[in-house]
Amino acid sequence: MSELKKIMYVEDQPDIQMVAKVALESVGGFDVLICSGGEEALQKVIAFDPDLILLDVMMPGMDGPTTKKELEKKPEIASKPVIFMTAKIQPTEVAEYKKMGALDVIPKPFDPMTLSDQIREIWTQNNL
Repeated sequence: MSELKKIMYVEDQPDIQMVAKVALESVGGFDVLICSGGEEALQKVIAFDPDLILLDVMMPGMDGPTTKKELEKKPEIASKPVIFMTAKIQPTEVAEYKKMGALDVIPKPFDPMTLSDQIREIWTQNNL
């Protein structure tokens, strides 16, 4: 099992970016890179080399599922685990995200104080 240290979070809302970054760095102790959209994530992912990618589902331009597909085209990071974060958490939607290869789905709005624990729990459950 590898240690989870570096997280890339792709999220278009600045207020959510700020809360998540503080929560993941201050509470969780992670090294976090925030990207404001799929295009930025594709440009920065290889240099940052995250252990895990958090993807917002609904973003303008390239949405989360499309971003995931584009990331998978890069051999260096194609196998990086992805967790979707979204308010769209009907069981059929969650099943669809998992079918796309997501480890899990974290519902939004998330609790900043428990977000790091939720992520670590998913990481552990998937034996990463």
